[in-house]
Amino acid sequence: MNSDNYNDVPSEEIERLEAQRRRKAENFHLNIQEDDEEYQNYEPDEINSYSGQDVKEQIARESKQALRQREKAQKKELKKKNKRNRRIFRFIWITSVVIVGVMLSAFVITGMNDMLAINRNDSETVKVEIPENPTIDGIAQILAEDNVIDEPFYFKWFTKITESEGEFTQGTYEMRKNMDYKAITNYLLSTNNRTDTVKVVIPEGQNVLEIAQILKDNGVLSSTDKFVELCNSDEFDDDFDFIESITNADDRYYKLEGYLYPDTYEFYKNEEPKSCIYKFLNNFETKITEKQSVSGYKNLTTVQKMIDDGMTEYSLDEVMIVASIIQAEAADVNDMYIISSILHNRLNADSSMGVSKLGLDSTKYYPYRTAENVPDSLGDYTSDYDTYNNSGLPAGPICNPGMDAILAAINPSSTNYYFFCHDKNGNAYYASTIYEHNANLEKYVND
Repeated sequence: MNSDNYNDVPSEEIERLEAQRRRKAENFHLNIQEDDEEYQNYEPDEINSYSGQDVKEQIARESKQALRQREKAQKKELKKKNKRNRRIFRFIWITSVVIVGVMLSAFVITGMNDMLAINRNDSETVKVEIPENPTIDGIAQILAEDNVIDEPFYFKWFTKITESEGEFTQGTYEMRKNMDYKAITNYLLSTNNRTDTVKVVIPEGQNVLEIAQILKDNGVLSSTDKFVELCNSDEFDDDFDFIESITNADDRYYKLEGYLYPDTYEFYKNEEPKSCIYKFLNNFETKITEKQSVSGYKNLTTVQKMIDDGMTEYSLDEVMIVASIIQAEAADVNDMYIISSILHNRLNADSSMGVSKLGLDSTKYYPYRTAENVPDSLGDYTSDYDTYNNSGLPAGPICNPGMDAILAAINPSSTNYYFFCHDKNGNAYYASTIYEHNANLEKYVND
């Protein structure tokens, strides 16, 4: 009962009620002490007073503690799992290393055995065909197919580290099956080991176009175009002084005409055109420095020495022009020396002689042999070398002469002839005047 409700109660009653409430309170305290001696001697260590905030803080502490315990348990589990995974990984890694090591060792041993030809004891010889413009992949495959090697990969690797992979050329080779890689590469890099050779006879008096066609017909060239192009280039000037000394190359049809020495050559099938030309020019250089037995001279001498000693009024290039005309016009060796005399006489003749032009049929259609050889696309063709229209010697040789013609050009016979002609059988007729010449034509040529 609140004190607010005591307003209508008498004071005596109020005092009685208060006294009664105090007695109850006192009795309650005493009962506790009398009924439970355990509580009589209980002395709490501390007195706690709980409120809502205390409860929240207690819950928070318990939650953090539980979280830490859970995280600790998770870390422990993760550590255990990682340890187990590391053992598994280590086992797998060691196993892989062993497997890879075994495989690599086998791979290396296999390659080394092939490189050194340890397991290839067969000395049988096989024919190996290397195609035109070969690649190292193609060569390795061909060698493997022909049982010259067993491991194309190792062979390609070997040629790469020895820097020989781009040096191979086409050809046919006879190779033993028990050759090691070094022997194989050295063998293939030497053209001297090629067996696909062909002997080609280049007759005296052939011109550049005709020689190119002969080489193509014999399988030396796959096409004449590159060969002909090189014959009118400066490609060989640095290697041969007699080519570099030519001063009127722009006026010539083919700069190398006259210097492709006629002879019997051994070429490779599908040989590089440049290589073919080098063989011609090297041979020419050899021939003009080779000692010759010259009519009228007691001692052996060379073409180059005869020119250097002034035995002719002409330079080597002019000698080759005269020799090419002699080669084209003469019927035989004896005829060569007389025709040489006639050419010299006409070139040195006084204008009153009426022979200021050489008037040679062999120059009329050059570089074509006859009018029938001139391509239709050229129409009414006139050669810049035509000695009917031009005075003096043509700009360059008209063919490639042999040694007899060259010697005749340097050492002509001594005659007073200015004209010559031949009948259909090749017999020669000479004349000192135009009247004698016309009579010879009428008698021996035109009938």
